[in-house]
Amino acid sequence: MADVQPIPLDTLIVCPHCDAAYELRRPGVGERARCQRCGTVLITPRRKAGLQIIAVSLAVAILIVAATVFPFLTIKAGGTTNSVSILDAALAFSDGPLVALALTTAALIIFVPLARVLLALYVLVPVVMDRPPARGATQAFRLSEALRPWSMAEIFAIGCAVALTKISDLADVAFGPAFWMFAALVVLVVVQDNFLCRWSVWKSLEKT
Repeated sequence: MADVQPIPLDTLIVCPHCDAAYELRRPGVGERARCQRCGTVLITPRRKAGLQIIAVSLAVAILIVAATVFPFLTIKAGGTTNSVSILDAALAFSDGPLVALALTTAALIIFVPLARVLLALYVLVPVVMDRPPARGATQAFRLSEALRPWSMAEIFAIGCAVALTKISDLADVAFGPAFWMFAALVVLVVVQDNFLCRWSVWKSLEKT
C-alpha cells in the first residue's frame, strides 16, 4: 500500500465559517478568492490597501471621539429643550441596578469600536511601513477579530432610527453634529472591514 504524503499546511487555506479546506492560490489584484461552500471571501488583495485602511481607521477614531462629545440629538417638547450626546444616552441608566447594562451599552457602541480601530492601527502601521511588526501584534490582531461581533455601532444607528420614528409625533427632534458623525462612522466601519484582507495580514505577521 503506497504511503500517503502529507499536505503541507502552508499550502492550504481554511474557510473561517464552514471549515472547508482549499489549496492556496493567491488571486490577482482586484480579484477575490471565495469559499465554494458558503461564499465567504477568503482573500482580497488590493493595491495600497494598507494605507487606505490606516487612513479610514484614523478617520473612524476621530469620529468616535468627536461623536461621543458633541450633541447627538436635540429634543424640544412642551417649551423645554434638551440635548443629549451618545455617551449621555448610553449612561442614562448608570444610577441604580441598571449600571451594568449602561456600561455594557457604552462599551458596545463606543469603546469596543474604538479599541478595534486602535488595535488595527497598532498592527498595520509597522507592516505597511515595511518595518518589523510591533510587539504582540499577533495577539492584538487576534483580539481585534474577536471583538468584531461585539462592535455594534450599526445596531445603535438602527435603534436610533426606530426610536426617532416613534417620538417624531410627540416632540420636535433635531439632529446634532454627532448624529452625522455617527452616520459617517458606520459607513467607514463597513468600508474598513471590506477593505481588510485578513489573510494578507496574517501572512505578514507570520514572516517574523
